[in-house]
Amino acid sequence: MRLAVAQDITERAILERELEHRAFHDVMTGLPNRALFLDRLHQAQRRASRDLRPLALLFIDLDHFKDINDSFGHEAGDQLLVDVAHRLERVIRATETIARFGGDEFTVLLGELHSSGEAEEIAARITELFKIPFKVDGHERVITASIGIILSPHGQDKPADLMRFADIALYRAKAGGRNRYAVFDTTMSASALSRAVLERELTHAIEAGELCLYYQPKVALTTGRPLGLEALVRWDHPERGLIPPDDFIPLAEDTGLIVPLGAWVLREACRQLKEWQRAIPATRELRIGVNLSMCQIEDARFLDFVRETLDTTGLPASSLQLEVTESMLAHDTTRTIATLSSLRELGIQVAIDDFGTGYSSLSYLTHFPVDTVKIDQGFVRAINERTDNAAIIQAIVSLAQTFSLEVVAEGIETLEDQKRLSDLGCTVGQGYLFSHPLAAADVSQWLADRLGDESHCDQCHDERQPAGLSLAHTPS
Repeated sequence: MRLAVAQDITERAILERELEHRAFHDVMTGLPNRALFLDRLHQAQRRASRDLRPLALLFIDLDHFKDINDSFGHEAGDQLLVDVAHRLERVIRATETIARFGGDEFTVLLGELHSSGEAEEIAARITELFKIPFKVDGHERVITASIGIILSPHGQDKPADLMRFADIALYRAKAGGRNRYAVFDTTMSASALSRAVLERELTHAIEAGELCLYYQPKVALTTGRPLGLEALVRWDHPERGLIPPDDFIPLAEDTGLIVPLGAWVLREACRQLKEWQRAIPATRELRIGVNLSMCQIEDARFLDFVRETLDTTGLPASSLQLEVTESMLAHDTTRTIATLSSLRELGIQVAIDDFGTGYSSLSYLTHFPVDTVKIDQGFVRAINERTDNAAIIQAIVSLAQTFSLEVVAEGIETLEDQKRLSDLGCTVGQGYLFSHPLAAADVSQWLADRLGDESHCDQCHDERQPAGLSLAHTPS
């Protein structure tokens, strides 16, 4: 009986040790997890404060790790993280702590430094270590990393502050071109902190479904009949509420987050229009569009993603319009023309947004495959105040008519603007005069009230002109 009890106690002790290990270690890599790392940080700070010695914290983030998951799958990505962990362990001393903090981010605690320069030496060794190619799904690939460093002279800083400062330094390293390290200093302002925090929150928002779309109608100027919708991406932040695109789209473009964000917008816009088409037959003539970024056009997988989205949602290609800006057309002419031509071959229409604000608009119309030009709202809002604006709009309309292109005027706010634009030859417009941006639930009723049974009216059907839409801009 005593032998059985002893065996039971031994098994229980082993189980308890295993459960404790799992509670404080990352299952995938075997490294300490966030909880254990923070506990050791507290301990190291007490020792540093007592001994008046510096400590340092390193934040390590893999560059473009999402591309690995997208290209080779999550299993390959997980194996890469394990390999990175093993490689980092080779340069970290036994007295130091390396942890997987979450995702593709690792942290290193240097608690027994003799000088502040040691932290940079270790960061430099880590950077060198990453020059050796990794095996990813049987292929050799060089994976780089960015590192943020925070030094605490006597360990007296608050742990939360240390983590925040290391995060800011990491952002500085990435902003400097990635594949490098940066040390936090007081010149890294509060704005840098805010931007770093916002980047992290935006990454989470895309994954957690915090983004949403609002829609602003586009109408025929002579009748007010709905022709389309402009979908406006919003960030429904759990604490800050709805954040407009101008506050986060530039950040997304700078950090590469615009690719997953744009992918979500395209899927959701297509899905939503298809849902309206099923519920309201008259909406089958409407067209919805997505504003493209240069990052998306440069992505070799973009065309396949567009095809997949149309297949998955069931939306006809003719119901989709994709928009580019004039500045984008000037960026990489050959690639852009090839991509836009492929889109049009699928039956998707292409629009130039903010037309008239770029560099050589006429050459764009003669060389690029486009269907619609959207007159920038800056010209529209001053149309009755400046005669040169009216002349510019007249010239754009005449030019578009020469190439059989549709013209959309943005930013219409008064009846006077509407009449003047109509007199100048514009046929489609949008702005607060017709409607403010609406939540998807409100759009259904708005469309039903104005379209009714038009789909059964041949005369109305003949008059109907599908209008393009854009996604990522502030509403007119």
